[in-house]
Amino acid sequence: MNPDVLAVEEIGGINTLLELRSSLRAEGLDYPHWSHVAGFDTNIHVAVLSRFTFLACRPHTNEGFLLNGRRFRVSRGFAEVDVQVNAEYKFTLIAAHLKSRREVPQADEADLREQEASILREIIDARLRADPNLNLIVLGDFNDLKDSKSIRTIIGRGKNALIDTRPAEKNGGLPPAFNGPVAQRTVTWTYYFGKEDTYSRIDYLLLSQGMAREWLTNATYVLALPGWGIASDHRPIIAGFVTHDR
Repeated sequence: MNPDVLAVEEIGGINTLLELRSSLRAEGLDYPHWSHVAGFDTNIHVAVLSRFTFLACRPHTNEGFLLNGRRFRVSRGFAEVDVQVNAEYKFTLIAAHLKSRREVPQADEADLREQEASILREIIDARLRADPNLNLIVLGDFNDLKDSKSIRTIIGRGKNALIDTRPAEKNGGLPPAFNGPVAQRTVTWTYYFGKEDTYSRIDYLLLSQGMAREWLTNATYVLALPGWGIASDHRPIIAGFVTHDR
């Protein structure tokens, strides 16, 4: 995939990230700039690696909410970085890993995820209020399906709604098959759940209206390679962009 900017979820501590960074450098992928975010969960975290300079890092590590009279915190936090691609082009990236679909005794997992999604949307709205034309990417493992309340909350409505890039497997050069007004019949799943033997799309790459002007749809896809499941039960997604404002 050879990405210029790489966001990862379920990374360990800082030493683990640095080990990954060193291993990638040995394979020819050098990421001198990085941000590691540790939230309430002490085991798994969110991180961003980049070939480009970070103008700013705004880690969100202590956001909380009330649910049924109890105080909760966003488990993994949110990584937020401003990336300077070149002298003329920059963008903001927010990486998230929302509550898993695993049941917990403290509260309903879907309710927890919806609250985390609401906080993420508040951050998005704040950025777009400050700059309606902001080049903004919001991505990560959102642990829910497209029509769920949490995903609809993150995408939003109206002029500040985000655009779902919906990466799919490359189709061998064939045109996609359409199914009327619904989404294209392309293979978009990103996650395999062995217990249920199900394949679903729970990883997203969303764009602001400003960022979407530079989006290259033909450079956007789900990676599909033999042995994809050796490293993870998720498949990586990638999107391409031109590096000047349109």
